[in-house]
Parts: sequence; structure tokens; C-alpha cells
Amino acid sequence: MTTILIVEDEPRIAAFVSRGLESAGYQTTIVDDGPEALEVILRGEADLVLLDVGLPTMDGFEVLRNLRGQGSIIPVIMLTARSSTRDTVEGLDSGANDYVSKPFTFDELLARVRSRLRETAGAPPTTLTHGDVVLDILARRATVGGREVDLSAREFSLAEQFLRNPGQVLTREQLLSRVWGLDFDPGSNVVDVYVRYLRGKLGPEHIATVRGVGYRWE
Repeated sequence: MTTILIVEDEPRIAAFVSRGLESAGYQTTIVDDGPEALEVILRGEADLVLLDVGLPTMDGFEVLRNLRGQGSIIPVIMLTARSSTRDTVEGLDSGANDYVSKPFTFDELLARVRSRLRETAGAPPTTLTHGDVVLDILARRATVGGREVDLSAREFSLAEQFLRNPGQVLTREQLLSRVWGLDFDPGSNVVDVYVRYLRGKLGPEHIATVRGVGYRWE
């Protein structure tokens, strides 16, 4: 089920939007501040974000810039009581996909949510995110917790296979075929060597060994 994250510090508005979205068949999560929103998004727990500008601690513009700076391309619709052209431009320049001024009708908001989700469904993902690890497929760039990590071409391709198949056991033979594209000697330990490299760069907790079979991205 599609999950929409509502980042709104006014409980009445958050509850109103949540009820409407759930009636329309979506699952919702509500948070009331920027740092918590970033954690939820970067853990890959949302498909779209409704982001209020006027948040305590970290405003919506800062949240969005931080999010885009870490490589996330999740669709974001800004919600704001500000209606000036300057604020709209700042939101869009920061990486927002859409901008809705308060007060708004729920039908209008729902139409915008559906439109942004259709756009996302129709486009192949250019960024893979799982937990604190983000792979920018086009730029061939990897970050862990916002920190860029230098990966070789083989390491990046191996990481891509894991993030495209989280929770699935990938055999050594599958990884050899997909990453190296050659029929290696079954006794070769090249996959094990590169998994060790990745654990050192992305964190050992991400890749679990399934004895006698292969590896799984946790």
C-alpha cells in the first residue's frame, strides 16, 4: 500500500488530511517536525511527502534541501500558509514537486497527490534508498548517512543489486552473472571479496551471510 508521510505541526490539519487520504485508500504516517521527517524518509518508509513549511526546529525548506542533498527523489508537495511568489519559487527551487497554499480543499490536494504518484510510477527510479544508504544510479554516486563513499564500478554494481532486491537472498551465481557477466569458476571467491569491501564502506550490518547460499541485504 502507498504510504504518505504528513509533516505538519498543527494536529487539526494533520488529522484532517490523514483521514481523507486513508478514506482514499492510502496509508499515512504523521510527524510534527523536520528532523523526525528526515529519518522516516531516509529509512525508505514513505512514497510521497506532504511537507509543511512552518515547522519548529527545522522548517520545510531546510528539510527539503537536506533531503535532496542526500540524493532522495521522493515526491514532495509543500503545504504553506504563505502565498507569496517568493515562497513558491523558494520551495520549487529547493526541490519540491508541487506547492499548495492553505487553506486548500481536500479534493484539490488529493488530485495533486495522485498526479505526483502517477509521475513517479511512470518513471524508472534514478535513486535507490534503503536506510541510510543512497545510490544515485545516473551519477554513480553513493552516500551513507549523507556522507559520500567512494565505490569502484564493481562495488557500485554489487551494491545496486542488493538495494534493488532488499530482503531477498542472492546467490553467488546470481551476483556473478549480474555484476560480472561472466561464467566464473564456481570455486571463485570474487563475490565474497567484494562483499567484504562493501561491508567496509557501507556498514557491516547491511549485508547478511546466508550460509551455503549467498547474501541478503537487511
